[in-house]
Amino acid sequence: MGEYSNNNQINSFDEYETSRTNIKLPIYNDNGELQSILDIFDFQDMIEEYLIELEIRNYSRNTIKTYKSIVTNFYAYLLEEEELYSARRFLRSFKKYIQYLKRDRSVSQNYIYLVTVVVKKFLEFNDVYYLNEIKTPKRSKSLPKSLNEIEVENLINAVDCEVADDSKIQKTMKLRNKLILTLLYSSGLRISELVPLLTKDIDLDERTMRIRGKGEKDRIVLFDNNSKKLIEEYLEFRKSDTDYLFLNRYGNPLTPRYIQMMIKKYADLAGIKKSVTPHILRHSFATHLLKNGVDIRVIQQLLGHSNLSTTQIYTSVDMETLKTVYDKARM
Repeated sequence: MGEYSNNNQINSFDEYETSRTNIKLPIYNDNGELQSILDIFDFQDMIEEYLIELEIRNYSRNTIKTYKSIVTNFYAYLLEEEELYSARRFLRSFKKYIQYLKRDRSVSQNYIYLVTVVVKKFLEFNDVYYLNEIKTPKRSKSLPKSLNEIEVENLINAVDCEVADDSKIQKTMKLRNKLILTLLYSSGLRISELVPLLTKDIDLDERTMRIRGKGEKDRIVLFDNNSKKLIEEYLEFRKSDTDYLFLNRYGNPLTPRYIQMMIKKYADLAGIKKSVTPHILRHSFATHLLKNGVDIRVIQQLLGHSNLSTTQIYTSVDMETLKTVYDKARM
């Protein structure tokens, strides 16, 4: 794409929006027909270049997958649009797309925010500035849900209540599942951090794990003595040469989807009516630490957050705790 040029006075919206690409709209082909913006720009090639750049910048696999989905879905929507001959029509199509997501797809406000940010960044990466006037919408700040201490205990103990035979494979799987639940809660790991855990990154003596978190940043997390005991027992049963800690019955690493389904199964066994996910266990870890007086900056470090404001959202104290603190203060 060309560099920005402001040598001539710009009198129209289309001229302003295309001046940074040196492409002045509208454009006609040799037959005198108006050309669509989709004919002028190779969006498929632009998407590929953008995804390559994200990978070079060490964006996580999940983030790249999400961004790819957003830009390809928007491109698919544009393919159904007619008369995309001007920057103004392109802008209108984007607004219609946001309207479609809200009305027809009933997506969350946070997803609208993400779509807006990602599409604008994608276009700007390719020197296309048709959405300059679009303001980033506000994100909703709904508090994440969490389990109380009894619910967490019941969830983990549900593994022992599962009916299974006494074969070594079944015992190993149950140990593995109990360890997964315990680590997600006692260490506050993201599922994307748990799945690739390697045995060489675990220090049993120090009770620490080296984790590769978001943005390819390493951090050290702690685990308790109960987790240590489970790790030792699981490794003894597992007897595998692979570096991955968590394996399926065939010796391959687990997938995030498998772990999500496994947690749901044990939540049902435990009679927990809430939707239980790995993220809810992470939030419960942070919330319970805060309730027990742990400084929020310590929690920030354990969770691997760059900004304290993110930690403050994760560690919302439940209403019962607020009432207890309030009543003590008033007395």
